[in-house]
Amino acid sequence: MDARRLGAGMYDPGRGDEPVGTRAIRAPAGPHEPARTNRFAVYRLDAGAGNVAVDAARHAFGPGAMLFLAPYRRVRFDADAPLVGEVIEFHANFLCVETFHAEVGCAGVLFNDPYGVPSLTLDGPTAAEVRELFARISSELERRGLAYQEVALAYLKVLLVVASRIKSGGGGACGASDAARRHPLLVRLGELIEAHYRESRSPADYADALHVTPKSLGRLVREHLGTTVTELVRDRVLIHAKWQLLHTLRPVKEIAREVGFADELYFSRLFRRAVGLSPTAFREFETEIRGGSNLSMTSGPPSIPAPPSSPDNPLEAGGDGGREAAARTARTRKAGR
Repeated sequence: MDARRLGAGMYDPGRGDEPVGTRAIRAPAGPHEPARTNRFAVYRLDAGAGNVAVDAARHAFGPGAMLFLAPYRRVRFDADAPLVGEVIEFHANFLCVETFHAEVGCAGVLFNDPYGVPSLTLDGPTAAEVRELFARISSELERRGLAYQEVALAYLKVLLVVASRIKSGGGGACGASDAARRHPLLVRLGELIEAHYRESRSPADYADALHVTPKSLGRLVREHLGTTVTELVRDRVLIHAKWQLLHTLRPVKEIAREVGFADELYFSRLFRRAVGLSPTAFREFETEIRGGSNLSMTSGPPSIPAPPSSPDNPLEAGGDGGREAAARTARTRKAGR
């Protein structure tokens, strides 16, 4: 299986791997590249500062940072000072993030938000609370007492809710405060990408719809999100494709067409570059380690009606049709993650 060639970072119950684990982080200043993994990862960095590259995006971090990384991401730390902290890694077999976040109304707040920064900074009281939750999870996994995985799962859920509250600014709706801090143009860009990522991958089209130059939009995205418009659209395409591969039995060719790729081979090359596996190998490996079934959710995302478009720009969304399409799509995002 191709996935096993990606290294020891891959969770594989066939070789006795546990679906959840913790490990200490001790790394000198300089580059540090963790192995690619098919698990979700929650980093707590008590010391160290620098930049972290998550695929093509770069984000600054400092002491007290938490990072939330979805499976199969390429991660590289460029630390200006030694890193000290801890990471919890867990597979969807242990906790299905999509289902859990849907249950608590926090879909996309921590993981798989292509329009946000996958990190937050802890203050003194919250840092102590988060350290305690990490310690309790580690203790349960080390001691392996009665129902230890169930207890560790309960603590992990509390940790994710605490982090979601912090990221959303405290007791309000999940993501409300985080979204409010974003530049208004980036909020609108996210709405447009949600409505049109299947049909347009051109930064110029999005800039046109926002009435700014591609250069100005690119600069804004780089400044606030550490990436490019092209990468934002690509990430949204990949989130959709991975969900379809994991939760449906639809052919790869059909999924490729749905996200705007007439050439299945071109889509497969893009997917392999991003994930490290072809779409077929990704589906087969994850289906195998999930016990022979990839249908871990009850239903797929509803189809998204094609918004009105002009012949020159498929993102001509200045009228009510474009806004309604974006609103419809926003309501389906929780189902699609």
